[in-house]
Amino acid sequence: MRALLHSVTLTLLWNVAVATVPYQAYILAPPSRTVRPVSIFSQTGSVSSANALLGDHGTEGGSLVLKEFNSSVTYDFGKNIGGWVNLNTSSSSGSIGVTFSESSLWVSSTGCDATADSGLDAPLVFNISAPGHFQAPWDKERGAFRYLTVVNEGAGQVSVDDLWVHFTAMPHWQDDALRNYSGWFHSNDEQLNRIWYAGAYTNQLVTIDPRRGDALISLGTVAGGTLDQWSLNTTITNGTSALTDGAKRDRLVWSGDMSIAVPGIALTTFDLISVRNALDSLFVLQSPSGMLPYAGYPFNERGLISFTYHLYALIGVANFYLYSGDKSFLDGKWAAWKQGMEWATAQIDSTGLANVTAPNDWLRFGMGGHNIEANSILYYTLNLGIMLATDEGETTAAQQYAQLASRIQQAAVPLLWQPSVGLFRDNETTTLAPQDGNAWAVKSGLVTNASQITAISQALEARWGPYGAPAPEAADAVSPFISGFELEAHFMANRTAAALTLIRRMWGDFMLDDPRMTNSTFIEGYSVTGALHYAPYANDARISHAHGWATGPTSSLTTFCGGIQLLSDAGATWTIAPQPGDLSTVDTGFSTSKGKFSSKWTKSGTAFTLSISTPKGTRGTVGVPLPGNYNKALLLGGPQTASVVHGDASGRYWVSGLAGGEYEFIAIAL
Repeated sequence: MRALLHSVTLTLLWNVAVATVPYQAYILAPPSRTVRPVSIFSQTGSVSSANALLGDHGTEGGSLVLKEFNSSVTYDFGKNIGGWVNLNTSSSSGSIGVTFSESSLWVSSTGCDATADSGLDAPLVFNISAPGHFQAPWDKERGAFRYLTVVNEGAGQVSVDDLWVHFTAMPHWQDDALRNYSGWFHSNDEQLNRIWYAGAYTNQLVTIDPRRGDALISLGTVAGGTLDQWSLNTTITNGTSALTDGAKRDRLVWSGDMSIAVPGIALTTFDLISVRNALDSLFVLQSPSGMLPYAGYPFNERGLISFTYHLYALIGVANFYLYSGDKSFLDGKWAAWKQGMEWATAQIDSTGLANVTAPNDWLRFGMGGHNIEANSILYYTLNLGIMLATDEGETTAAQQYAQLASRIQQAAVPLLWQPSVGLFRDNETTTLAPQDGNAWAVKSGLVTNASQITAISQALEARWGPYGAPAPEAADAVSPFISGFELEAHFMANRTAAALTLIRRMWGDFMLDDPRMTNSTFIEGYSVTGALHYAPYANDARISHAHGWATGPTSSLTTFCGGIQLLSDAGATWTIAPQPGDLSTVDTGFSTSKGKFSSKWTKSGTAFTLSISTPKGTRGTVGVPLPGNYNKALLLGGPQTASVVHGDASGRYWVSGLAGGEYEFIAIAL
């Protein structure tokens, strides 16, 4: 009954949040679940009327005819999609094969890009014995692909009269509601706009029917042992939808991925029921010791332990509560949450730091010891615990968490800080300065010294290559996951120009616009050289090109450039403090169960105009960026009369104690 009540509650919250939002043209989700290809990528052998299958029942009329064995046409859907392939044929016999690929690198008429650790996946084959309609079997949904190749697998001629895909992402949304976003973003930079919506769409693609998760069992090979069999047939959560890591694979619940994806989902589609189902699937696997699994079922059966992913699951509960305001959910998870915190803090030794013995993390190498990443995440989680314990009326727990957090902060900086490098070392046994630990040291608030925060941001920026921010703790790897946290660190250091440069270089020029990408969703990881090789994997074709952990800019652009930050349940308290950088306009917003939050600003010469809207019954603070020399400005509007104001070190003037409502501020430099 509790699960049913939660489902009803979240449905009501979603209905409140959904409204017509601006900038619909940027949304990549299809208007219906019937999706057809838009162009031809390539063709081989003897083929006629390939264009017949394009668009709405084709532009030429007639049918695609594949006249001989191995003749093929590769169709391009123009963006990454996912679902069941359907086709109609007037042929009475023959075999029609279908292969799939997210990247143009793996387009082939003999195999699909990979879901396994080696090789390519076998084609989906339709054996024709009479004319009619053919649809992929239930367990042969292909989670993500941009390119679909139709190939003649038989000796005789075959025709395809129609071809379409039944789009299966977001299975719990109505067929015509896939574009019903509750949030929006627009700026004067078209690339940033596209990045925001590509992140939103990526998170839609990785939201799946939980009955079609990855079984993690080898099904053997076909075609002389060269191609892997594949199937999606494992139930990974309860409910009708679940947030997973990747659309093609793994299609499993991973708490680490959720730490990036959930804020993005909350600010775009408000699809929190899929988040709740995913969290529930982790907590049902909590051990008697309080330890949460590295990943959900069936991966949990491998028995692997991860200190950091245990913490990410706890963070997931706090994020869900922050954006949903669903107190009943928090009440139901609170005992398990405290038990999970007890397991984590039991790893703290006499130094005041957690001594990590579990090596598993986000596929980085060398996790262990008094690790800066793990301890920064623990510090962050303890501070979330203070907030949650306070809302649960448990003063003693809040005080305990505060004391433990203070000990971590006091111990980590002197032990692991490298002044000559301007970065923390990974642990006391090495001089390696990791991306993850340094990004988290800033994001978590572990570091409070402004000059130290700036030094970390500058040192991380100095390591960038042409394809983005490297993760030396994972050897030859650029991790969009960890780079999402680094992105937040640059914004928190008030180095907006650096943050925007990283977004444009890494997510825009490369991850979105490189021709090897899907040009619509974000990749799991790649080489610092720009090769589509991810160091933890031996099989490059296995890399996921739609991975929720790669969507960091979507939330960051709203949170930092737009400046909207929720501080408590569903935005009961908030701060709006835009970071303009080199942008001249931003219009962004979203809705929660409390109502709409929006920030719209324009920077022009010596004037900065900010219009905000927040729900009635909430309270917050506005940080108005001052134009010009950031020293002094005439501030007009707001709840006060015109006055001369001075900015702080970040170049803002703060107006606190604002009741929810609509306000306009105009700052004119003096």
